[in-house]
Amino acid sequence: MSRLSADDIEQLRAQFDRQLDVGLHHGAQLAVYVDGDLVVDFAGGSTGPDGDETTPETRHLLFSCTKPFAGVGLHQLVEQGELDYDDRVVEHWPEFADDGTQKASITVRQVLSHTAGIPFGEFDDQPERWGDWEAVVAAMEDIEPVFEPGTIPAYHATNYGWLVGELIRRCSGQPVEEYVAENVFEPLGMGDTGIGLRDDEPDTVATLAGYEMSERCHDVEEGLEDPTDVAAFNQEATHRAVIPAANGIGTARDMARFYACLANGGSLDGTQLLTEATVDEATTTHAETESDGTLSRPARYGLGVWTGGLAADMFGAASKERMFGHAGLGSSFGWGDPELNVGFALVTNGIREESFEHAARVGQLSDAVRLLLQD
Repeated sequence: MSRLSADDIEQLRAQFDRQLDVGLHHGAQLAVYVDGDLVVDFAGGSTGPDGDETTPETRHLLFSCTKPFAGVGLHQLVEQGELDYDDRVVEHWPEFADDGTQKASITVRQVLSHTAGIPFGEFDDQPERWGDWEAVVAAMEDIEPVFEPGTIPAYHATNYGWLVGELIRRCSGQPVEEYVAENVFEPLGMGDTGIGLRDDEPDTVATLAGYEMSERCHDVEEGLEDPTDVAAFNQEATHRAVIPAANGIGTARDMARFYACLANGGSLDGTQLLTEATVDEATTTHAETESDGTLSRPARYGLGVWTGGLAADMFGAASKERMFGHAGLGSSFGWGDPELNVGFALVTNGIREESFEHAARVGQLSDAVRLLLQD
């Protein structure tokens, strides 16, 4: 029997619907796995300002919620002996840096924990080139450290994906989107998720809406504002590119399943993505700061995931450091809790101010799930 009763699920549904009713987003999905079972699979609202009904199968742009998917691919290659966390990147990608330079000291662990020291650069402002993987590789070979590697946690918003993606390609011989599809999504049954869309897939991705900062409620019939330049993320070219840090496309159901697997020690329904030891290594805090060098706020990083337990974070008010997960540009969030054996995902098509508005709506639902399970 599920540890969430019918009354519990009804309470969650009421909170989920309330967020739609007050206009926090046009459409959303909420999925929760408990002890390996999908016990919540809500969908509501519309796929955009003038969209169709949102269903559990509606695919959304997941932004940085993509990062852990790519990270697990790299963890698998570590388990296979293709590389080690403390290897220098240049051992697998010689053109990445010149011998003897500061950049040549960057390790795989630093890449995964956002301490590599190259969080941003000129390539961030050239999105028209992001669809060209050769240009991606050249840009990462040309970039110079902003911070001394290993010294300052600083969120690598897109560079994380370029670095992890090319390391996967160098060590597996496959492009990152193919490797992750074959070794993460397909084995786990995440049939609606990918890093970008492939040529044979229709572009039915939900339309994103950006809301004005600090706007508490929004009449969904009035259309959208565009403070975050969401137009670029609604373009088919963006959906079809390969951006391993930012353009995963999928559903809350699939994301919750992913975190349920990790929360359960790396295996689910007979499929083992990672060993329990690797999951423990990946979801332990490896870097912590009171003011992230990019985000200018407190942050805790595992290897490819965020870890919980910070004040006002998206894991909820009562979160613990052993919780782990990731956000996606003020729109979505997923987490796993190994103590409660829970996988959680909220996916929306409404981009809200990250630190307050988005954290508040996710935290409300995160807290509700955890409190109901602990009753």
